[in-house]
Amino acid sequence: MTMIEQVVAAFVGRADVGHLGLLLWAASASGLAWLVLRDLTAANRRFDDFVRELNRFNARHEGDR
Repeated sequence: MTMIEQVVAAFVGRADVGHLGLLLWAASASGLAWLVLRDLTAANRRFDDFVRELNRFNARHEGDR
């Protein structure tokens, strides 16, 4: 019996199916929040790289006016 099957059997055996649903909802919501935060961090890093390159470009071509 796997660990997940043991957990489900323990919850169902005690008639705590509502708690099992709540546990699954909390785990999935936490996982989704982690994925969103990871993507937001990556987007922030890409934007920071863009602004840094734009600053380099402007500094390089400042005297061309």
